[in-house]
Amino acid sequence: MKIEEVIKSNVALKNAKKVILNVMYTQNVVNDKFNEILKPYDLSGEQYNVLRILRGQKGNPANMCIIQERMLAKNSNTTRLIDKLLLKDLVTRNVCPDNRRKIEVLITQKGLDLLTELDPKVDEHEKLFANNLTEDEIILLNTLLEKYRTLI
Repeated sequence: MKIEEVIKSNVALKNAKKVILNVMYTQNVVNDKFNEILKPYDLSGEQYNVLRILRGQKGNPANMCIIQERMLAKNSNTTRLIDKLLLKDLVTRNVCPDNRRKIEVLITQKGLDLLTELDPKVDEHEKLFANNLTEDEIILLNTLLEKYRTLI
């Protein structure tokens, strides 16, 4: 469906505006479907992102700065996200023994188990959207999106 149909516009849109609207609308569609996967687990997309970052640490703790710089949504409140994950026993948070001002966060076994359960569902989600594109189109789309968001 064309973006003009989605937003019910009778006005001809400039291509630069259409790209922005298409990217924003597509992000919402993808996020809505992704949130449907996470909802039964009482998990937000940002919390899921934190768990994935911590799993990628392969048993090594991550401090708040590492988590924040790896987040997809850079404006996320990392402390609040960690607090919510602590309440669900999905992470642990400890003071670094070498630097008492530094907080270290580790994923728990429960958090790892949750990601293991979610992995096939997330893979299906990704395949669902990729099914409409060839492998070459997916590569091209990635290249174009990376180029598009490079401001200079």
